[in-house]
Amino acid sequence: MVEVPAWYRYAARVRGAGFPAGAVMILSGWVLGVSGDPPPAVIVPLTLAGFLLVVLALGATYLPGAPDVAPVAVSPPVRGRWTALNSPASKKPSHGTHGHGQTFAVDLVFEAEPGSRPGFGSGPGFRPPADFPAFGRPLYAPADATVVRVHTRARDHRSRSSWTAYAYLVAEGMVRELAGSRFLLGNHIVLDLGGGVYAVLAHLRRNSATVRPGERVSAGRQIGECGNSGNSSEPHVHFQLMDSPYPAVAAGLPFTFPGGVPPTGEALVA
Repeated sequence: MVEVPAWYRYAARVRGAGFPAGAVMILSGWVLGVSGDPPPAVIVPLTLAGFLLVVLALGATYLPGAPDVAPVAVSPPVRGRWTALNSPASKKPSHGTHGHGQTFAVDLVFEAEPGSRPGFGSGPGFRPPADFPAFGRPLYAPADATVVRVHTRARDHRSRSSWTAYAYLVAEGMVRELAGSRFLLGNHIVLDLGGGVYAVLAHLRRNSATVRPGERVSAGRQIGECGNSGNSSEPHVHFQLMDSPYPAVAAGLPFTFPGGVPPTGEALVA
């Protein structure tokens, strides 16, 4: 069991439950207010409590920094030369949010040589995923594990690689956030590494998973392929560890690869 501060775990649970519960309470207060039946003594406390829950959830989501916790040693889920984006070696939370267990997550894009993938703004903003060398690259189990969940039906959409396309990604991401973790992660696999540690590999290629829930896998076994599903700007793999198999209420956990996790913009050669 990875030891993290109790407040950190509680913040994750509040974050996951606070948004939907608060939204339901606010909506209920509005509906009751429109109906005109219940007295203000019922409507006002209900609505205020909903706003309080949402505010608490927002605070738990965007807390600056992260606890200093010993990382879990795992193998890279990729082979070859991959560049790190949004790396926890550069900032924490790495993606600017603790939401969905992403505090220590890393994004990896495949580049056989520096500059060998299409650059942002260098061509059409909505490129086919096959234009990127990461698309279809095999992904591997980072440790001996049991498969908890496999989702592999989401489509691989085009890239969001211009400012116009990126603006679309931001708006799209807000909708995905409301819809839940599955719509943000796209095709993904959740692994139980044991000891209360769970791994997520996200944005997989549609129908590329080679494992099923309940199956035992060994470290280094291929379990899927890199894709561009979910809240993704280009084909890449999003990797994170967390303390729950459910990202919506999970606290992110730190990890390390042999040789360490590269900072943003630097390469991991596995």
